[in-house]
Amino acid sequence: MHPVDWLIVVAYLAYVVWQGARMSRNATDSTGFFLAGRSLPWWAVGLSVMATQMSAITLIGTTGQAYTDGMRFIQFYLGLPLAMIILCVTAVPFFYRARVFTAYEYLEQRFDARTRTLTSFFFLVSRGLGVGVIIAAPSVILSIVLGWDEVVTIFAIGLSTTVYTMLGGVRAVTWTDVKQMVIIFVGLALVVGVIIRGLPSGISFSDALHVAGAAGRLETLDFSFDLTERYTVWSGLFAALFLFLSYFGCDQSQVQRYLTARSVDEGRTSLLMSAFLKIPVQFLILLIGVLVFVFYQFRPPPMIFNETDAASASALRPAAYAALEGDLSALHEARQQAAMGFVSLRETGDSASAREDFVQANSAYLDKRQEALDFVRDTNDDSSFTDVNYVFPVFVISNMPVGVVGLMIAAIMAAAMSSVAAELNSLATASTMDFYKRHFRKDGDEKSLVAFGRLATLAWGVFACIVATFATNLGSLIEVVNTFGSFFYGSLLGVFVLAFALPRARATGAFYGLLFGMVSVWIASALTDIAFLWFNVVGCLVTVAAGYLISLAAQGEE
Repeated sequence: MHPVDWLIVVAYLAYVVWQGARMSRNATDSTGFFLAGRSLPWWAVGLSVMATQMSAITLIGTTGQAYTDGMRFIQFYLGLPLAMIILCVTAVPFFYRARVFTAYEYLEQRFDARTRTLTSFFFLVSRGLGVGVIIAAPSVILSIVLGWDEVVTIFAIGLSTTVYTMLGGVRAVTWTDVKQMVIIFVGLALVVGVIIRGLPSGISFSDALHVAGAAGRLETLDFSFDLTERYTVWSGLFAALFLFLSYFGCDQSQVQRYLTARSVDEGRTSLLMSAFLKIPVQFLILLIGVLVFVFYQFRPPPMIFNETDAASASALRPAAYAALEGDLSALHEARQQAAMGFVSLRETGDSASAREDFVQANSAYLDKRQEALDFVRDTNDDSSFTDVNYVFPVFVISNMPVGVVGLMIAAIMAAAMSSVAAELNSLATASTMDFYKRHFRKDGDEKSLVAFGRLATLAWGVFACIVATFATNLGSLIEVVNTFGSFFYGSLLGVFVLAFALPRARATGAFYGLLFGMVSVWIASALTDIAFLWFNVVGCLVTVAAGYLISLAAQGEE
């Protein structure tokens, strides 16, 4: 990487640490440290909500997903606006009126301390492990693409984030998120510009989209009702709706964001802002992945984007690897010629046969590339091998000009750090308020709460870095995170449905309903082939049904 790019990355890391130290003077009591004194404007909170969700996994995993599978992933977000509207009517005013620090604190007010502790515990387990994956995503990939030491990269991202979060609390997290979103937006705009300028002479943006469409990369909506299919209109509108309701309504990392707003109305506005901006931003990120696919129609792509695994397979079976490279090179040339022929005839209205030639050439290339992926997987004896997460970073390093490379690396790190900071802050808040203060220091003063919060931030940061060192070769990272969350989110949502919507629900029902919901999800994952998004529906419905029936039975015994 060029020294200018290094300078940009180092300057960015130094800045975020300085930002945290600068804001530490505003985090002297628990309300200031954990909730920024409930004083933040709606637009800053809204950008922070977006930044929290838009991790490096979104930039790396989603672009790679679009490169291999097209725009279908956008269906995942169809239920997001509806989820935000529901939460603006229900969760936001409930939490504000309760004057709570954590979402689970409200459950004690509604049910009992046991329910609060259990839900908070599940949150700590799920997010404590999940934040390790969020750190691992950019760290592992950047270490391979840039030649950095993997462990050093993990701790550079993880501990620098931990430092500014520990010092400045949620205020530092929020305002850093705002600036990180600016870096991300600028970086994405530059990438789009470079891709378009890098297309061959005579290939317009419209031509690029037609090539992508012919290759099936612009197929967006799938109306088939198939529970085993991951991304359809129905899974996005219904199954993902449950995931978003749980994530933004029950997950402390999100609840804590809008609890920092100045008022209920500003908290609502921040959620609506993030909801209606998220889909176009996600569309842009997916489109970048598709444009990278088109870019490599006219430029030779790497046979394997994961250079480390490619080198290992090549060393073990050099002749077979070289033969695959030769075959792919010939197929790429044929595909490139077919793509140029399709574009040249498109405006004449006589491109049907040329389109079919391109489709067949692209299919032949992709079949051979899949053979190459299988070869690397078998040669290295690594059944989990994938290179989907390496597509975008490799493209950036190989094709972006000096300065833009550094900015995009900083953007990837910014995306990771914004999510990590929010997770660490929420983990520290839940640890402090739901366990330390609730069970050990009920009469703890403000100084001790802030001190423990900072200590908890440090502890979770170190723990996340350790988890990250093991979180490698996990497939499409965006799917890994959502799949993992789906094992917990639906059941947690069910508890809050019992709390908000069913007055007859009791503490016993909520506690055991949650356990039944968790068990049902694990059974569904083991015995059925339904897509992971439907786990959220199963967990929520079972928790609500079991919890309500147990509550009625408990009332009958009273």
